[in-house]
Amino acid sequence: MFENLSSRLSTVVKTLSGNSRLSESNIADALREIRIALLEADVALPVVKQFIADVKEEALGEKVVGSLTPGQALIDVVNKKLTSLMGEFNNQLDLSAVPPAVILMAGLQGAGKTTTVGKLAKRLKDNDKKKVLVVSADVYRPAAIEQLKTLAKSLDVECFPSTEQQQPKEIALSALDYARKHYFDVLIVDTAGRLSVDEFMMNEIKDLHKSLNPVETLFVVDAMLGQDAVNTAKAFNDALALTGVILTKMDGDARGGAALSIRNITGKPIKFIGVSEKINGLEPFYPDRMASRILGMGDILSLIDEVKGNVDEAEAKKLMDKVKKGKGFDLNDFKMQFEQMNNMGGMSKILDKLPGNIAEKAPQIINDKMISKNVAIIDSMTKLERQKPELLKASRKRRIALGSGTSVQEVNQLLKQYEQISGMMKKFSGGGGMMKMMKNFKHLMPKM
Repeated sequence: MFENLSSRLSTVVKTLSGNSRLSESNIADALREIRIALLEADVALPVVKQFIADVKEEALGEKVVGSLTPGQALIDVVNKKLTSLMGEFNNQLDLSAVPPAVILMAGLQGAGKTTTVGKLAKRLKDNDKKKVLVVSADVYRPAAIEQLKTLAKSLDVECFPSTEQQQPKEIALSALDYARKHYFDVLIVDTAGRLSVDEFMMNEIKDLHKSLNPVETLFVVDAMLGQDAVNTAKAFNDALALTGVILTKMDGDARGGAALSIRNITGKPIKFIGVSEKINGLEPFYPDRMASRILGMGDILSLIDEVKGNVDEAEAKKLMDKVKKGKGFDLNDFKMQFEQMNNMGGMSKILDKLPGNIAEKAPQIINDKMISKNVAIIDSMTKLERQKPELLKASRKRRIALGSGTSVQEVNQLLKQYEQISGMMKKFSGGGGMMKMMKNFKHLMPKM
């Protein structure tokens, strides 16, 4: 996401390098480039104008401190203003009401609202340890009710039964009564979407809102709509007491205009962003972290959160104990590392959170296609070969390459990577511990 904007801003930094002071003359071109970049990113014009004015006011005459170049000084100003534009901090869900806390989901058809209900339910269940009930009040879209029911079953979340013959208000109130009687912490109500904003839809959801009195009314919108996303959010905000926005399909949006405009236009915070189609692909929205990603500085904090949420701690501890006892690091363990990366959304999702200079070079070393090949290669080995890689001579390698649809060269590349990681693990188990491992880590990725 934000590829074009990040690229433009990187050019601005390079252009300004070498000047000792930010002046009106040398900042004019930079601001022009930033303005063009924001407009190309489909940011609302009033937002662009105000943003440029704010940056100019703060940046003019600012001295370059210490080793900072003018480009870096300007980027620091832009970073602060971008963060401010998107809301300063993460606005968490307010679930402090008497249970069940009701979350009403609104939005247009095709925004991914039902899928987002499932993602949010999973997040509340796994991260916040909430007992969650979901219900579909969408009696218009074919199979909408069945879709949520199937999704909820896969997540081990209870779904309140409803039918297309019922009225949305009747469904919602029955679900609320059930949630109260069965001590649910949260009730998430999925409402009907339309292809456009219309009076009938607005009246129906207003009636639902009045009947349910939700603690959170979240507008789900497709980020790829750009300026249209902002316009529909404003229309819903004028009709409903929205408490926040969820931007879906952020991974498919190279522009990012919606993320930069919605808070300013509606006054409502972006609470979550959808970053992949996977059921765990819903992340809290942190304006400061997003600003950092836009400027090519990465988002290491979100990456750490991702690791904590997706890496199997029990398996990781088991591996560390195994290594410490000198039992070695075999190819089964190596395969597990690749699977953990896939659980985090694959290499592309990880790279999206790394600083630009690393993210650009990393695909040369490892990417999603390579991970899939490596898993296929290991799967083509016998149990004994995985435990004792030293057995893998020429004839065995040819058999493995044939079985995995790869070449002997690719099998050798995998084994070389394994030897490097295995060597690092041995150093970790010996004297010096983690510090020794970190010193040797740089040898694994010389290009980075």
